[in-house]
Amino acid sequence: MKKVKHEEIRKEYKLEDLGKGIRGKYFEEYKKGTNLVLLSPDVAKAFPDDASVNEALRSLLKIARQAKGLTRRST
Repeated sequence: MKKVKHEEIRKEYKLEDLGKGIRGKYFEEYKKGTNLVLLSPDVAKAFPDDASVNEALRSLLKIARQAKGLTRRST
């Protein structure tokens, strides 16, 4: 992948149109623990919304916990 120099931007962008950046714009959200995850397109097709993703992950966690209990030796 070609590395772009910091001073290079696309020709269609004009620095005066971009305005100044705002320091810490998303800091409060970050502190709250917002955790965004980018799903691959094939995975995203299977899950229409965040609730379905959460439900699937909770089910997987439950199965993993149950399977972990099966591997312990009884004494």
